[in-house]
Amino acid sequence: MYVAVKGGESAILNSYGLLAAQRRGDPALPELSIAQIREQLKLAVDRVMNEGSVHDPELAALAIKQASGDLVEAIFLLRAYRATLPRLGNTVPLKTERMQLDRRISATFKDLPGGQVLGPTYDYTQRLLDFTLLAEGRTPVSSAPSAPVVGTQAAVTPRVVDLLNDEGLIETRPIPPGDPAPVDLTREPLRFPAARATRLQNLARADEGFLLSMAYSTQRGYAHSHPFVGEVRLGSVAVEIEPEELGFAISIGDIEITECEMVNQFAGSKTEPPQFTRGYGLSFGHCERKAMAMSLVDRALRADELGEAIESPAQMQEFVLSHSDSLEASGFVQHLKLPHYVDFQSELELIRKMRAAAVEDTTP
Repeated sequence: MYVAVKGGESAILNSYGLLAAQRRGDPALPELSIAQIREQLKLAVDRVMNEGSVHDPELAALAIKQASGDLVEAIFLLRAYRATLPRLGNTVPLKTERMQLDRRISATFKDLPGGQVLGPTYDYTQRLLDFTLLAEGRTPVSSAPSAPVVGTQAAVTPRVVDLLNDEGLIETRPIPPGDPAPVDLTREPLRFPAARATRLQNLARADEGFLLSMAYSTQRGYAHSHPFVGEVRLGSVAVEIEPEELGFAISIGDIEITECEMVNQFAGSKTEPPQFTRGYGLSFGHCERKAMAMSLVDRALRADELGEAIESPAQMQEFVLSHSDSLEASGFVQHLKLPHYVDFQSELELIRKMRAAAVEDTTP
């Protein structure tokens, strides 16, 4: 047994060496730096920050490098590191109407107070490989065309849904008196039925691919909703805390976020008139697809609250929330690689006995 253990330990240490060599790649090529990953693989860094639940681009870039670009593994690394951090306090709700916008679009209104801001997007690029990127280092950065800056942004940019709210055509969700603090999913287990605040926490760090699949299912008729993008915002917003000794909020820095509000039809109920309803999504960094998918799934999960029939997977909160976490999903699938010799031998013995019994039953 000692020899087997020592042999296994040696194999594992050798595996570490092979992994490091795979990560480094060809030593003749320059090593990829953390700064390069952070600045040039921004969308990957933003996804790792979201699902890792840590807003720190440098740590997310480090995790990506350590994981050789495997984003699920990088998310695992960052989430594990997060578990070691102390809790210093809570922030006040973000004032996203005061966001310094880099991008703001609406599919519901053409003319908006504050205007539409196209910003950085792949929406209008041709989905063709750009072979000029193979000539890395040969084209000076300064040769890239710069976009003209038109006007200045107002201090407060009203939300698109406020236009519908002015006519009373969309639901309002005022904070009720004595509203309890939301459950902290990082400290308490998920319990059903889950309140909307808990569901939004879960969706905020859910696997983007899973959310995208659930959101797509709602568009194909599996949640009885017809969504419109009320607004997608990308920009920087102040993070504020309110120390007890001060009694007022102070800013501790700015972070980049993406916010999406989806507008959905609602036929009304016995207590509510026909009106539009909302789905909400928010993510760290530039994660537009994630925020949109989150808002679609958020609206689908409100079926019970709105008196709608729960018939589709995206409307079933136990199904969605229990299977949305990439760490749990990856861990449960990959644990099958671990030794299961005893379990398999018992199954093997059972199959042999069943086959033997079947042969005896058919023997005249």
